[in-house]
Amino acid sequence: MVSSGFAFTRDDVAYLASAAATAALSEVAAFALTPATLLRDIERLRRDHGEHTAALVETVRLRRRAVAKLDGARDWLFTDDALQQATPTAVARHRAQRLAGRTVHDVTCSIGAELAELARVCPAVVGSDLDAVRLAIAAHNLGVRAVGAPVRRGFTATGEAFEPAGDEHRTAAAAGRNIVLAKADALVPCSTAEVVIADPARRADGRRTHDPAKLQPPLPDLLTAYAGRDLAVKCAPGLDFDKLAWAGEIEVASLDGSVREACLWSPGLAAPGVTRRATVLSSSRDPEVLTDADPDEIPERAPGEWIVDPDGAIVRAGLVRHYAAKHGLWQLDPRIAYLTGDKVPDGVRGFRVLDRMDFREKPLRAELHRRDCGPLEILTRGVDIDPDQLRARLKPKGSQPHTLVITRIGKTATVFLCATP
Repeated sequence: MVSSGFAFTRDDVAYLASAAATAALSEVAAFALTPATLLRDIERLRRDHGEHTAALVETVRLRRRAVAKLDGARDWLFTDDALQQATPTAVARHRAQRLAGRTVHDVTCSIGAELAELARVCPAVVGSDLDAVRLAIAAHNLGVRAVGAPVRRGFTATGEAFEPAGDEHRTAAAAGRNIVLAKADALVPCSTAEVVIADPARRADGRRTHDPAKLQPPLPDLLTAYAGRDLAVKCAPGLDFDKLAWAGEIEVASLDGSVREACLWSPGLAAPGVTRRATVLSSSRDPEVLTDADPDEIPERAPGEWIVDPDGAIVRAGLVRHYAAKHGLWQLDPRIAYLTGDKVPDGVRGFRVLDRMDFREKPLRAELHRRDCGPLEILTRGVDIDPDQLRARLKPKGSQPHTLVITRIGKTATVFLCATP
């Protein structure tokens, strides 16, 4: 059985990138390859494709998963880990726009998702990685030609390589268009690009880590290796920004309501006067960008007609008040991220308040019964309540959907009974 952890080799990549594999992949793509059919499908495909079957099946399955994350990647190659770690196209495109016109070196380039967007707007880009399989995949994905030439210190605006710094930087890599690929250690500088991008692995000892010193490569080591250079480091949004004491700008980005990453921009890449930024990206509307240089004065008022739960990037970046000031909202409580007002910002989900009461389960259950409450969404902040357990105790059995927003106002646990949007 083929699992999502199939280990590709360079021979697999060479085959998958060949003309012979193109027809084979089209044939495999016609199979369902679902958990219910996988064994039967593999048995049938193995008769025609022999030892290549596992690589073909895994590639088709990964491509299907990639469609929702990466634009234009229908013909790309992946590994399971690399696809999971790849930056979504919309996020990579946003970052590339901030770096447009500069030469950039992605020192943890993996399969090339970030490089593909950088190459659209930057005169020259370098990608490097220590994983030879991922580099071979990147060469295929980016359409660059393997030339077996050494990667050299620095490059011109057209991407032409200079003389090598030493044998340790030689590569059986690829060069083409305005892209150069190299096998190189992220902590050993091998180009003089204007900007360095890094995306350290966020797992240590098999578990996700929010400790900058346990990233791979560690953030302190990256800062030492590229001291004095413009640096952008992609990190998990759960990083403790206050303990980090970053000297530049911290940008938190979300896509379609899901917080995707934090990016640490060194002082030379940060906007003047900005230390925090929230970028809210959407597949259906223009991005919204907030910074801590924006106004944050908001009134103190009683709850309005609507409750708004700000996008996670705004909350994580600490810009709730800035968002409220921009949209004419105010806070339910100064320590809580829920906002309220008499209108809802365009394109944002809001909850119209029907009733408000102190949080006590018995009267709440009675009120829900009186309103014929059925499907029940429960949102909480600032209170120790498990929504699933509470829903089971409230036992809503009616037909009308409602939403409960449960939070703390001052010292009082308060529930807002809202219409479900």
